[in-house]
Amino acid sequence: MADIPTDANDPKRAAAPSTLSEFQRALVEQLLRPLCSVPAHTAPMLKKGLRLEGASVLLFESRPRFDSPNDWMEHSVAKFVYVKRSGVWRLFCQMSDLRWHSYEPLPEAPDLGQLVAEVRRDPTGIFWG
Repeated sequence: MADIPTDANDPKRAAAPSTLSEFQRALVEQLLRPLCSVPAHTAPMLKKGLRLEGASVLLFESRPRFDSPNDWMEHSVAKFVYVKRSGVWRLFCQMSDLRWHSYEPLPEAPDLGQLVAEVRRDPTGIFWG
């Protein structure tokens, strides 16, 4: 299994070590890595990635800063959190207050695939805009 890197572009970001099992990390890689691909012609202007932090998986986009094109800004797309006690995955979206809020149409599911499909569809426009 390929290791899911932290954001290598920003050494100041020290992610908390993942507490997810090897099986869960493989599942994250299988289900979320396809959301990180971008067409070749957009790659110089858009990157997508994953970061594991504790029991959380952060899906994000990065773009060059308008005023400093050599610096990249990160924009959070979605946060998935595994709740070990109940065996479910929770889905969060970042609102205009830049805080994480439970995604009300589908706040949790025992199957990570359901939540990933919801982010992919984005029926409310909260994840991809």
